[in-house]
Amino acid sequence: MFETEVYLSRRGKLKQRVQKGLLLFLGNEESPMNYEANTYHFRQDSSFLYYFGISAPGLAAIIDLDQNTEMMFGNEMNIDDLVWTGQLETLEEKCLKAGVKGAYPAYKLAEVIKHAKDQDRPVHFLPPYRAENKIKLQQLLALDLNKIKESASVEFIKAVVEQRSVKGAEEVEEIEKAVNTSVKMHKLAMLNTKPGSTESEVAAMIHEAALKDGGNLAYPIILTKNGHILHNYNRIHTLTDGDLVLNDSGAETAMGYCGDLTRTFPAGKKFSERQKEIYKIVLDSLRSASEALKPNTRYLDVHFTACKKLTEGLKDLGLMKGDPDEAVAAGAHAMFFQCGTGHMMGMDVHDMEDLGEEYVGYNDSVKKETELFGLKSLRLGKELQPGFVLTVEPGIYFNPYLIDLWKAEKKHREYINYELLEEYRHFGGIRIEDNFLITNDGAKVLGQPLQKTISEIEAMRAIAF
Repeated sequence: MFETEVYLSRRGKLKQRVQKGLLLFLGNEESPMNYEANTYHFRQDSSFLYYFGISAPGLAAIIDLDQNTEMMFGNEMNIDDLVWTGQLETLEEKCLKAGVKGAYPAYKLAEVIKHAKDQDRPVHFLPPYRAENKIKLQQLLALDLNKIKESASVEFIKAVVEQRSVKGAEEVEEIEKAVNTSVKMHKLAMLNTKPGSTESEVAAMIHEAALKDGGNLAYPIILTKNGHILHNYNRIHTLTDGDLVLNDSGAETAMGYCGDLTRTFPAGKKFSERQKEIYKIVLDSLRSASEALKPNTRYLDVHFTACKKLTEGLKDLGLMKGDPDEAVAAGAHAMFFQCGTGHMMGMDVHDMEDLGEEYVGYNDSVKKETELFGLKSLRLGKELQPGFVLTVEPGIYFNPYLIDLWKAEKKHREYINYELLEEYRHFGGIRIEDNFLITNDGAKVLGQPLQKTISEIEAMRAIAF
C-alpha cells in the first residue's frame, strides 16, 4: 500500500466531485477455476484498490457523502481461516492503513444500503464486470439483473475516470517498476530464444521473470510466430529459423500497476531483408507517433499520424498506392493495421476499461468511431493531459483471411496492390510498443531502455547463439 495520506487525499478529491448520496465500492471475490476451493489468482478491483489500497477478497466500502463518513465491510478471520492460512492482518488493521476508521461485518452492508434507500438517497455504483457483483447489486438495490450496467452512476464514473486518468508521482514510480520488470521479460526472451524453442518455453521464462520481481503478469502473454493474429494465446508452435517472434507481454506489480511492451525479433540470428523492410516501416511509425505526443493533442490525431507513416512506407514498397491521406481517410490502411495505436495504462493494462470506453478514451469533443474498420478498436481518442500514461504500438499484420475477403470484394483496390500483397500472405506480423507519460511539454518513455532498432535486436540475438 501507499502511505495512508495518499488514500485520504484520493477520497477527499472524489467527495468534491460527487455531492450527494452514497458511493458504493464492491471489491472482488475469490473466483473458482473448477471447484470452489481451487481459485484463480486473486485480483482486487482496481477502483477499490485506488481509493482504499486493500487487496483482500470479500470486501465492500461506502463513502457517505451526506454524513462525510467512510465504512468498510468484511469479515475478520475465523478459526478455519487461521488453520489454513495462518494469522494475517485483521480487517481493522488494513482499514487503519487506508485511513478508514469504520470496519463492520459484511452483513451490515445491506442494512446501510436499505437505510439510505428508505430515505430516498441515491446509491452510486460503478458498472460491475464480475457476475457475483452483479448479483450483489441486484440483491442490494432490487435492480433488474439485465439492466445493472445502465443503472451505474455516470456522475460517479466520470469522477473516477477524471481522477484516475492523471497519475500521481507515486503511481508513476510504481508503473516504472512494472515497465522495468517488463523490460527484463523481453530481454530474457531475446537472449534465450533459438530455432527449436517452443513458444510455450519462451512464455514460461517470461512468466518466471514477472513472478521473481514479486508481481505477476498484467495480461496473458502473447508469444507467437503468427503475429498477424492480434491476440494469439495458443503458444503451440516450435520456432524455426526465418520465423518472426512477436512478444507482447507485461508485468503487474504487487500493488496492481502495469507495464505493456511489445517487441518483434527473428527466431534466428538476423532479420531477412523483407522482414527488415517491414520492421523499419513500423519503427518509423512508432517514432512519428511518439514525437506527436503532447498535452492538448488528440490521441486520435496521434493514431492518424501512425497510420499515415505506415501507409507511406507501404506505398514505397509498392503494397499501397494513391494519396496516403486519402487512403487513411478511407480506411484502406486497415488491411495492414487493423487495431488502434494505443490505450491508457495504469492499474489496468487497458486502464479503466471496465468503466466504459466512451468515458475513458473519449469525451464530448472527441466521439468514438464505431463503423470504420481500424478505428472502432481505437480505445483512446481524446485530448492528452499531463499525467496520462499510455501506450504507442503501431504494427503491420498480413492476415490471409482479411486479404482473401477484401480481395474478393475488390475493396480499396485504388489503394492496395493485391497482386504484390499475395507475396506477403505468409509473412506474419510486426508490432513495436512502448509506454509513455505525458509531461507538461511532451512525453517521456517509461522504463529502462529496451532494444528496438534492427541493429540493436540483431546484436542481442547474436548473444543467444
